[in-house]
Amino acid sequence: MRPVRITPGFVPTAHGSALMEMGGTRVICTATVEESVPGWRRGQGAGWVTAEYGMLPASTSERRTRDVTRGKLDGRSSEIQRLIGRSVRAVIDMEALGERTIWLDCDVLTADAGTRCASICGAYVALELAVRGLIDQGKLQRSPVRQGVAAVSVAIVGGVPVLDPDYREDVSADADVNIVMTADGNLIELQATAEKVAFSRAALDELLDLASAGITDLLAAQAAAVASA
Repeated sequence: MRPVRITPGFVPTAHGSALMEMGGTRVICTATVEESVPGWRRGQGAGWVTAEYGMLPASTSERRTRDVTRGKLDGRSSEIQRLIGRSVRAVIDMEALGERTIWLDCDVLTADAGTRCASICGAYVALELAVRGLIDQGKLQRSPVRQGVAAVSVAIVGGVPVLDPDYREDVSADADVNIVMTADGNLIELQATAEKVAFSRAALDELLDLASAGITDLLAAQAAAVASA
């Protein structure tokens, strides 16, 4: 796996923040607490966690047009931000969070493949820091975070399984798989696509094992980042 570095708490205006770096991919993730919930959630005694995702214009080799300029969110960004939200909500006790919303904003500074996975990993760290702040302020008695969550990409490149492929490997991959897992080893999301040729069940099992090992390392890096904040 490419080198991983997580720098927590470097955005002072956010309730929790982290710069997630996986190789050449860099994503700034922030968690902002809002003391209210969407209208459809009111009166239920439960909170909400949601995400927004975007790629800055200079994050890729050719300048990307901002969503605000186009007047709408592109399909890829919409799909990714829903994935981030689903992934984090899977490990949250919404009743323990109380009637408040945590916004997770993930902005890609540099893209070298795996931006959705890096966003999930960074968003989780930002969330943990925001929750710690709520506990320190006496607004929460305990953490609503049940366990950790992390994500990583794996691929088959030239017939060889690859953990956390970079852009060069990603564009030439025979198959591409994004995997989101909890700390206890359960799956939240599995996005598997044959890019060039179909792959076997045995190959998928091998990729899952490879991803599981990578996610173990990512969870350790997340825990170290939270502890150091």
